[in-house]
Amino acid sequence: MSVVDKVGVTEQQGLAIAAILARRGIGAVAIGEVLAIRMPVGPTWGTGDGVTIVGTGPGTWLAFGQGVGNGWSADLERRLAGLASLSDQTGAYRLFRIAGPDARTLLQRGAAIDMDGGVFPAGSVAVTVIGHVDVIIRNLTDDGLCYEIAVYRSYADSFLRWVDAAIAGL
Repeated sequence: MSVVDKVGVTEQQGLAIAAILARRGIGAVAIGEVLAIRMPVGPTWGTGDGVTIVGTGPGTWLAFGQGVGNGWSADLERRLAGLASLSDQTGAYRLFRIAGPDARTLLQRGAAIDMDGGVFPAGSVAVTVIGHVDVIIRNLTDDGLCYEIAVYRSYADSFLRWVDAAIAGL
């Protein structure tokens, strides 16, 4: 079996990304009601109406919209007025999908978290560091075969160099 059969890395394209920060005293339920989506509480993620919401910290989320159009973040900001601050992050991140039988093994070589399926099941999120690069890991499957990694655009090449080196060591 070749390394290509064990793990693959593809960049996700065509996403709009926005950071949402709840105002003091405003919870996930109130924001979710406005967005018509169940907002994650804690390091988890959920989807609805073409949008994925990722919990990145207390009262903070990243929203990923697929095929949502240019005015998406401005619309979110308008809808969340008084409840949350919003910042368009579309140009700030690159998103990679890492998939294959050795996807979990690859990520465990860099992330200082327990990625066992019993501890980090599908639906889990971790904000951590891999190869000195801040990352947000989203587990997509119970079997540890598929993850999405959000990386600051300015560090994406460094992250990919780490990925290449770690794949070579598999």
